[in-house]
Amino acid sequence: MSENTTIHTDRQGNKTHTIEAAKDLLCELAGRDIHVWAVQLFAPDIVVERCFVILSPDERARAERFVFEHHRRAYVLSRGILRALLGRYISLHPADIQFSYGSKGKPHLSEFASAIRFNCSHSDGMALYAMTPHCDLGVDIEKIRPLQGMEQIAQCFFCPEEVRELLSLTPVEREVAFFRCWSRKEAYVKAVGDGLAIPLDGFRVTVTTGGPVEFVHFGNDRALANEWALHDFTAIASYAAAIAYHEAPRPLRSTPVMTVTEVLALLESS
Repeated sequence: MSENTTIHTDRQGNKTHTIEAAKDLLCELAGRDIHVWAVQLFAPDIVVERCFVILSPDERARAERFVFEHHRRAYVLSRGILRALLGRYISLHPADIQFSYGSKGKPHLSEFASAIRFNCSHSDGMALYAMTPHCDLGVDIEKIRPLQGMEQIAQCFFCPEEVRELLSLTPVEREVAFFRCWSRKEAYVKAVGDGLAIPLDGFRVTVTTGGPVEFVHFGNDRALANEWALHDFTAIASYAAAIAYHEAPRPLRSTPVMTVTEVLALLESS
């Protein structure tokens, strides 16, 4: 993975950083590269409206069904940035992009002969997007936070080996490991595109930090697990994130963490 540009905060709390690393990702997706964009889902009203107008009618209707305003804004911004990024990669106006959906709701580009595969996830104000040619992938991001009943949730959804590994950790380590495990498993589910049809306890991932990030087995089939690649994305403090796909490991290239406003400005200026 390429080095991530550090974001600094000055005394006025204003973020200052170079976006040269992000500009490198605006080139054409080629070879086996995976481009990863990390975006903070906060923006002024004028930017939210700007994203809203490029959504499709069904996306706008979904946005209006959210009960809470912060959920509506996060959805509008996350879909708007997805459209803006994909539009740049396939040279199409963001509003003209059409998605098709799998039986479990996974979106795909419906533009004819588009080689780009993508996936995205957002949690508590942060979104993660990954794009690559000719390889379906899954992405998940989770805010690391105290969670009541964590051990009971793990026993319901993790496989026995993962539960034992989790319970062997200190409480502080356990909280981080739980969300890392969850994000790794969800990334696989999203890569396959079968949603809740895949039991999370039917396969095993590594849990602890500092060790290998990988699938251990699928239904005790270790050979099948070796056919899959799994990456942690650790550039976002206080979040666990993972990327999974059924292929040999691909190179990951990532941007600094950016705001919606910064991404839109970058796309317009390049």
